[in-house]
Amino acid sequence: MEVKKNSLRAWLLAARPKTLTGAAVPVMIGLALAWVDAREQFEPGTFSYLAATLCLLFALIMQVDANFINDFVDYARGTDDRATRLGPERACAQGWVDTESMKHAIAATTCLACIVGLPLVIFGGLEMLLVGMLCVAFCFLYTTHLSYIGLGDVLVVVFFGIVPVTVTYYIQLHEVTLEAALASVACGLVIDTLLLVNNFRDRDTDRLAGKQTLVVRIGAKASLTLYLSVGIVACLLGLVFVLHDRWLAFLLPLLYLPFHVFTYLAIRRIDHGRELNHCLGSTSRNIFLYGLLLTVGLLLGLLL
Repeated sequence: MEVKKNSLRAWLLAARPKTLTGAAVPVMIGLALAWVDAREQFEPGTFSYLAATLCLLFALIMQVDANFINDFVDYARGTDDRATRLGPERACAQGWVDTESMKHAIAATTCLACIVGLPLVIFGGLEMLLVGMLCVAFCFLYTTHLSYIGLGDVLVVVFFGIVPVTVTYYIQLHEVTLEAALASVACGLVIDTLLLVNNFRDRDTDRLAGKQTLVVRIGAKASLTLYLSVGIVACLLGLVFVLHDRWLAFLLPLLYLPFHVFTYLAIRRIDHGRELNHCLGSTSRNIFLYGLLLTVGLLLGLLL
C-alpha cells in the first residue's frame, strides 16, 4: 500500500477508525439506559444531550489516543515487525508517520480529550476529574506495561465496559442502578472478545517478544473456550432486565449469539495466520450488533 508520509490518509489509517465501535458502544448503552430511566421516572428534563455528546466525543478521542500510543510504543519496542506482523499494518512500522510526529499527535489528542472531558465536571461533579485522570493514565499504562503482563483483558472490561457505561449513566441521573452495573460488565465482556481474537492471532509472536498476554498464559485451547464463554455470559447478564419487565432488552441481544458462535467456529477452524484478521472484523461487527440490539431493546421497551 502506497501512503504518503504524514498525509491525511496516513493519519486516518493510524487512527484506526474501525476500532471506534468499541469506544462508542458502551457510551451508547449508558445513554440508552439513562434516557429510558429518566422517562420512566417522569423526569425527562434530567437528561442532558450536551453531556451525552461530550461523553461520546471523549470516548472516541481517547480511543484514537490509545491507538496512537499503541502504534508508537509497539514500534519503539520492536513488537511491530514488518516481516513477522500478522495484524493490520501500523503507521509507524510502515513509515507512514514518523515517530516525532506521532509523539506530537499523542500529546495533542491527550490534551484534546482533557479539554472535551473537563466540562463533564459540571454535570457529574468533581469526581469526573478523577475518572478522567484514570482514563488518561491507563490509556498509557495499557500499552506500555499492563498488556505485557496479561492485564489487558481486565482493563478492557473496566475501561470499555464498567467505567464508560456507569459513568455515562451517572452523569445523567447521579446514581448507578443494578441494571447499569451489570450491563456495564456485559458490555466489557463483549468488547473483550476483540482483544481475545487479536491476541489469539498474535500468540506466537507475543510469546517470542516476551508479551505475556492472557492468551499466551492460558494457551490456545482455553482462549478459544474463553472467547465463546464471555459472549454467552454477557447475554446471560441481561437477565437483570427481566426483573424490571424489560424483556426486549434481554431477548434482542440474544440475536448476537449466533454471530458470536459463527465467529468462534471460524477462529477455531483457521487457528493461525493473517486470515484471522477476518475474524477480527467479524468480532468488531458483532460488538456493534450487540450494542445496537441492547439499545433498541431498551428504547422499544419504553414504547411497548
